Amino acid sequence: MLKYKRISLKLSGEAMGGAQAVDFDKAEAIARQVARLHELGAEIGITIGGGNIWRGRSSGDMDRNRADQMGMLATVINSLAVQDCLLKLGVPAVVMSSIDMPRIADSYSSRAAHAALDAGKVVIFAGGSGLPFFSTDTAAALKAAEIGADAMLLAKNVDAIYSDDPKKNPNAVRYSHLTYDEVIERELKATDLTAITLCKEQNIPILAFAMADPDNVVKAVQGESIGTLIDNVK
Repeated sequence: MLKYKRISLKLSGEAMGGAQAVDFDKAEAIARQVARLHELGAEIGITIGGGNIWRGRSSGDMDRNRADQMGMLATVINSLAVQDCLLKLGVPAVVMSSIDMPRIADSYSSRAAHAALDAGKVVIFAGGSGLPFFSTDTAAALKAAEIGADAMLLAKNVDAIYSDDPKKNPNAVRYSHLTYDEVIERELKATDLTAITLCKEQNIPILAFAMADPDNVVKAVQGESIGTLIDNVK
């Protein structure tokens, strides 16, 4: 039984990185998890970061607009990799890009995304928001709002949200539940402020959990208590 039928799944680019920019073993592992969700009847939109290929904020003195545009292109590469893996598993998947590149990906519109999801396709959102200065977390939140997602899933490299970096601070507090306001007021690094604010305004629950456990995505959409849930419930 799915608690969240239509979801916006945010994956970091680092989840796909390895010795080479794109580790296809990791891409295939991600695709297998998505395939399980699809088999259960979930309607899935995916936003993938590009940090395994390029990180705009680490680009030194480079013009920020240009650096972020390079990051957007990196997300297209990752999106195509995951699409290829899904298609090989027999899962219908389409890449929709916020940046027009018709020979490579479909152009994004909320209407086209709704139609694809309604038709049972996994939709992979490439190109971030299509605008510089906005993170792919914000892009995932925006897509969640546009497709009418029941929840936004943040697959991270830690198992939950903490009061501090648990790798550096052994006394960091692990949270199982937070409100949007608590995340904002405590300046917790769950995701960026724009994404949190948008989800708060649209009342979209956020689930943050570790992607490393291959069962976590399924557990998340089934409403099991994993990671951290962020919503309006006090």
